[in-house]
Amino acid sequence: MTLAITWWGHASATVELEGLRVATDPLHVDRLFHLRRHGPPPAAPAYDADLVLISHLHHDHLHLPTLRRMRPGSTVLVPRGGEGLIPPGYDVRPVAPGEELTVAGATVRVLPATHDGRRHPGSRIRGPAIGFRVERSGVSCWYPGDTGPRDDLAAVGAVDLALVPVGGWGPTLGDEHLDPEQAAVAVAAVGARWTVPVHWGTFWPVGLARLDRRTHQRLFVTPGERFAAALEQDEARALVLAPGERVQCER
Repeated sequence: MTLAITWWGHASATVELEGLRVATDPLHVDRLFHLRRHGPPPAAPAYDADLVLISHLHHDHLHLPTLRRMRPGSTVLVPRGGEGLIPPGYDVRPVAPGEELTVAGATVRVLPATHDGRRHPGSRIRGPAIGFRVERSGVSCWYPGDTGPRDDLAAVGAVDLALVPVGGWGPTLGDEHLDPEQAAVAVAAVGARWTVPVHWGTFWPVGLARLDRRTHQRLFVTPGERFAAALEQDEARALVLAPGERVQCER
């Protein structure tokens, strides 16, 4: 079995799945609007992917400057309604929840997510927020995108690797994100051998850490360790990575 993951920060990761390179919501910048990356960025972020998964149209998940640097010819799955945003040179496939397709020998199921699907507040460009289950040669991963708690996660089916969002940038997460404890419940519902917490510890609004230290600790600093602690009684092994760190999963 070949299964490895590199977390680049935020929701951006590269999953190596039986020879297939899958990128999730690529975002390789130091600053985005009012958000600043904390800590040094990865020395050499990967732009090489066979398959790019875009979970929703927000700028921190569909980041056009980063997407333009991805390898030309890559297949990009994007929520239906947002395909016009994708730059030329890619195999663009608009998708919606409930669809299943085959890409480079992998079976991809498109899953529903509970999240705002607009490009930005007031935008006419919108599409459904989605997640993905990708399987190739019997090896599988689940990336739910940004979502709140859902009662249909058992239908995803057990996977080898889960990439689960566990944080955000406040002042609260609201009902369209998972906190670390909710994320642990979601992983238990799906079933996974390994799980990597994402969407935490990377970007934070400029100046907010000084103004609201408690929220910064709760939503930015501690989600990874709290998620791992919440999973202690579950069979899934939590892999809490630093940005740019790669780990290979062994059976």
